[in-house]
Amino acid sequence: MENTIKVPSRKVVAFLPCRSGSQRVPKKNIKPIAHFDYGLIQIKINQLIEANMVDSIFLSTNDQLILEYASSIKSAKLCIHRRSEDLCTNATSTDDLILHASKCIPNAHILWTHVTSPFVSSKCYDKLIKSYFEALSEGYDSLMTTSLIRNFVWNDSAPLNYNRTIEKWPRTQTLPRLYEVNSAAFIASSIVYNEFSDRIGKKPLLYVLDQFKSFDVDWPDDFTFAEQLIKSDIIEL
Repeated sequence: MENTIKVPSRKVVAFLPCRSGSQRVPKKNIKPIAHFDYGLIQIKINQLIEANMVDSIFLSTNDQLILEYASSIKSAKLCIHRRSEDLCTNATSTDDLILHASKCIPNAHILWTHVTSPFVSSKCYDKLIKSYFEALSEGYDSLMTTSLIRNFVWNDSAPLNYNRTIEKWPRTQTLPRLYEVNSAAFIASSIVYNEFSDRIGKKPLLYVLDQFKSFDVDWPDDFTFAEQLIKSDIIEL
């Protein structure tokens, strides 16, 4: 979409939504993990501050503990927004938050990301943003991170990505490429947000992340596994 490359600047604002009341892992976003006393929120804010291509961070939260922690951070990059409780219920949809983000960040390229992706490092964010701007010049209008699926995928009764009447078990290398949206990051201009009421446009670049960077902390076992990975120093934060 031609309009997306006409945003007046290359300003990138990270939108970091973070509400209280995690049901599966209580206080998940600020629960201590490994040597991080303030948990996933501490990791993510550090990463975004250290990312050279992120100009500012818009933290949108209703969590009092996160608000207090964020207020202690001395960084000109960080903007703290106390989100209305109306936008923090279990009924709040992603579409509602997209509208919220578009109102809060009216004239920039918006990097939407989550604290539950602790292994997307500052270097990774810089690579994503660089790829996004390159993609704009190639005709794309947005970027979203994905995980490549090269396995046998079925619904309740039949395969979705191969034909068993032709070959019952084809080599996985021959299967068509499928992409799972892993929600680690979405990048689009505020123009895209306003025009499509979405965090991607009509032609997003599908940026593939490896299985570690795309890891999402959603369940108790995920939290435990992430903590062990952090302690092991196998993955750069």
